[in-house]
Amino acid sequence: MKPTLTLVVALLLSAGAQAGDVYVTRDAKGNVVYTDVPQTIPAEKIGIASASTDPAAVQKRYSDQMKQYAQDDAAESKANAQQASAQKASELSAEDRAKRCTDARQRYETLMNSWRLYEQGPDGQRRYLTSEEIDAARASAKQSMDLFCSGK
Repeated sequence: MKPTLTLVVALLLSAGAQAGDVYVTRDAKGNVVYTDVPQTIPAEKIGIASASTDPAAVQKRYSDQMKQYAQDDAAESKANAQQASAQKASELSAEDRAKRCTDARQRYETLMNSWRLYEQGPDGQRRYLTSEEIDAARASAKQSMDLFCSGK
């Protein structure tokens, strides 16, 4: 019983030594000095509580933070890839738009300069358009040209 009591008293005394008091004083030049043994009498005692760190908790917090960083990096990479893809798509659509404008303009000029227009029937026979149908085809070609060539 006596050795156990001695061990408990020794542990309590060592725990008290670990959690010592902290004092703040000023030296001769007026600089602030933090110490556990004050050199001068007018020293202010500061209540600082310290606790031991749990390595498992620190490791978990670290791994969680690293996972969050990885997710943020992945999201940023995905956003950059989408932005690059959208930019490439807009460039392709600009090229496609220019080609469609050229095709629509050629079709309109062909319709405007032709005297007689025809459609190819399912049996391979030509059916010539009436004046009203020619006017409608020319108006449709003009609308297509205006649609694809606007802003140029």
